[in-house]
Amino acid sequence: MLIAPTVLSLAGVLGYPLVDLFLLSFRDMTRSQLFSGSAPPWVGGEQYESLFSDGYFWTVTGRTALFTFVCVTLTMTAATLTALLIRRVSPWVRLVMIGVLVAVWATPIMVASAVFRWLTDTDYGIANWLLSRLPGLDLDQHNWFDNPWEGFAVIVAVVVWGALPFAAITLHAALSQVPPELEEAARVDGARGVQLFRHVVFPVIRPPFVLVTALLAIWDFGVFNQIWLMRGAQPEKEYYLLGVYSFVESFAVNRYSVGAAIAVVTVVLLLCGAVVYIRQLLAMGEAE
Repeated sequence: MLIAPTVLSLAGVLGYPLVDLFLLSFRDMTRSQLFSGSAPPWVGGEQYESLFSDGYFWTVTGRTALFTFVCVTLTMTAATLTALLIRRVSPWVRLVMIGVLVAVWATPIMVASAVFRWLTDTDYGIANWLLSRLPGLDLDQHNWFDNPWEGFAVIVAVVVWGALPFAAITLHAALSQVPPELEEAARVDGARGVQLFRHVVFPVIRPPFVLVTALLAIWDFGVFNQIWLMRGAQPEKEYYLLGVYSFVESFAVNRYSVGAAIAVVTVVLLLCGAVVYIRQLLAMGEAE
């Protein structure tokens, strides 16, 4: 009963669009039906058959999975190290670090993307200027987005930069729940560094660690804004992830039903990840 209002609100806001999206993926919507308001013809699973037989779709899916894995791994590693550092510094340094993290978290994606575009600008970017100061490197007039690997490295940096504050502050809160006497006893027994974290600290913070990891995976799997903004609203095909691919197919190519089918597949993949996450939480709860 306590969560009923939230469930009903979500069902009202998300339920109808998801159902309509699902039904649209089984039709063939074109501009004529869109402007006339007439019902598009029913084509069954043709959109999915065409999609699953398209090698490019699987390329984009694999690219999205790899992108998500890299972003989540880098974010959680940096967040864990940052949270451990916050825990060890003096109170005033801790306050400054948390304040900076909150400021980064409050920065809109559009602003962060614009800053990173400026940092990596071909003509005036600070990244090229700084790296060119290193021996043996000449990055004058270097375009980071000519090579998709380099371009995605910049986009990954934007995503990690934006997600780090949430993950670090959440893990710092989790670390505050580790009993000091437990750590002290482990140190007396000779545990140090990685051993102490692995066998004493991590088992305590594992539930929130899994929660943050799952949330980051869901967010990063659906990344759209960073790519769209970093590529000036005209991303090349080498930069397509599932979210971008669905949007372009729907509103640039006007293949609305294909875009809907891509979106449905994306939702199904995310639901599969959510099921795995819930099962892990239940397993941890039974173990405790």
